[in-house]
Amino acid sequence: ATVVTAVGGSMELSGNAGALAETHAGVTVMPLSVTLVGALAVGVGFLRPLRRQRTATTRGPVRAGELAWSAARIAVLWLAALVGLAFAARQTFAIDLGNGVLGAIGQLFGAEPEVGFTTHVPLTVGFGLLWLLGVLLIALLVARDVPLPERAARFRAWACPPAYAMVALLLVYVVVGLVIGLVTAGTRGHPAETFALILLGLPNLTWPAFTIGLGATWNGRVDGPFGLPVPHLLDEVLRTPDVSTLNLSTLAEHDGRVWWLVVIDVVLVLAAAYFAAARAPARVRPWQHAVRMAVALVLTVLMICLAGRISAHYGLSLLGIGNVGGGLSGELLLRPRLWGALGIAALWGLVSGFLGALATLLVGHRSEGPPDSAGPSTPPGPADRSGAPHV
Repeated sequence: ATVVTAVGGSMELSGNAGALAETHAGVTVMPLSVTLVGALAVGVGFLRPLRRQRTATTRGPVRAGELAWSAARIAVLWLAALVGLAFAARQTFAIDLGNGVLGAIGQLFGAEPEVGFTTHVPLTVGFGLLWLLGVLLIALLVARDVPLPERAARFRAWACPPAYAMVALLLVYVVVGLVIGLVTAGTRGHPAETFALILLGLPNLTWPAFTIGLGATWNGRVDGPFGLPVPHLLDEVLRTPDVSTLNLSTLAEHDGRVWWLVVIDVVLVLAAAYFAAARAPARVRPWQHAVRMAVALVLTVLMICLAGRISAHYGLSLLGIGNVGGGLSGELLLRPRLWGALGIAALWGLVSGFLGALATLLVGHRSEGPPDSAGPSTPPGPADRSGAPHV
């Protein structure tokens, strides 16, 4: 079930609590640690045969048919695995009412609440194949050592530097979060909860923190017995009667150290912009690089906002009376203010892209040509007017 949800699969929840009671539940979440590991593994498995084939032969660019055949082989294996996982991802859990008043009421009315989940197989297969297609396209986009046909190579020469920089930026944030998580597990206790977060949803915490450092705003709420392996600051802000606002100002009211997110974002985004400008062809002007960085950062923040949404709720009703509480109902919510986040990302991309391009011009660190070509090339040598090279 974790793998199914990690690739965008659809889960259906159901409940049963006897004739006079009912349960209701729903969950929408992607465990992004699993998503990230799967994407890296699939990308490596897709690119390695193409690189090996290129190394073993002297042929030109990879043909479209070869790319389609490589993608089709992975898609067939992925489809078989996904269907098997979709049919296997089903389970039912019994909810213990305890020995108090709720337990007595449950025994009196024969209410034995159960909550279960199953996978919506068609939607899971459809979203899983779309996820695979996206991973393969990104892998080709950032892999400069796999020569593509001329048209695709020209597009990659335009998109590869900022795309590669964004991938590196997201991975750096995950590594930083991993180091902080390991230090926290070793010094502040609760290692089981911390490692659960690392193994399942570390990007679910670090990537929204990246957008908050940019200036984005998220809304969230935690109600009920949900135990979240998150920093105490975040849990404190989210546990309110109403939906809470998560941004730099609201978090700083509880802990001023949150302003370090801005410093980290400034350093990493400028470094990514410089890195992308250094890999871009020398003919790319600063304003063009600024536009490319803006587009890349907007798409990155859009991905974080869509994949980082969390919605979960469950409850038990007896005799038609709402949630009976007592630890048997709860809600977990986290969603971004999308348009504001995208606007801020565009502004950051324009400024950082322009500054990164200027920095490469000042230090003279710019690529002299496109990052890849459609075929093998040799550096030109000096020649006389007859075309014969000088010895």
